[in-house]
This record gives sequence, C-alpha cells and structure tokens, in this order.
Amino acid sequence: MSLFQPPSFDTVTEALQWLGTQGFTENFNLDSNCIRYNNNTKSMSPEEFKIEYIFRFEGDTDPGDEDIVYGIKSEIYNLKGVLTSAFGIYADSVSAEMIKKLSTH
Repeated sequence: MSLFQPPSFDTVTEALQWLGTQGFTENFNLDSNCIRYNNNTKSMSPEEFKIEYIFRFEGDTDPGDEDIVYGIKSEIYNLKGVLTSAFGIYADSVSAEMIKKLSTH
C-alpha cells in the first residue's frame, strides 16, 4: 500500500478520477485466475501485480451491493490501472488465489 493516506471518496466515479490523476489509466478486468488488460488481449497473474489502493463503497439501500475500486500496479509490465469489482450477490467467480490477492489489504 502507499505510504500516504489517500483521500476518501463518496462515489466510485470520484475514486476513479483521482486514480487517473495518479497515473492509474489502464482498465483491468477480473478473470477467474488473472486480471486482463489491453482490451482483454493480455493478462497478469496475481504474482505479477500489487495493489496500491483500495476504495470500498457500500450500496445506499443494500449493504450487499458493495463495490470495490482497486488501484493496481505492475512493475514487471510497467502498468498502472484500475479494477472495479462488485461483491455480495453480484461477485464474479474467481479463483482462491485471486480472492487471496484481492483481499490481503
């Protein structure tokens, strides 16, 4: 995680905009055992990236509607980008390795 405390945000959009100003410009997509980028044509396994920032947002009417915004960095591929994921009943099916990586912070 970053050494300084990032600002807190009220919306996913605000978090994404701030991350963009910090150079997190790639859009990552969650797959079962990796994250995909470059319009899903390339992928990174959990050991090839680290999570720099996590922002959690609970749904206003349903606490099960939780969105999480990740600021992800890969020094191997020289990439910084964002991954958004909904948890609760809308959670993507992901491998145990990916769940461990995404929930270690």
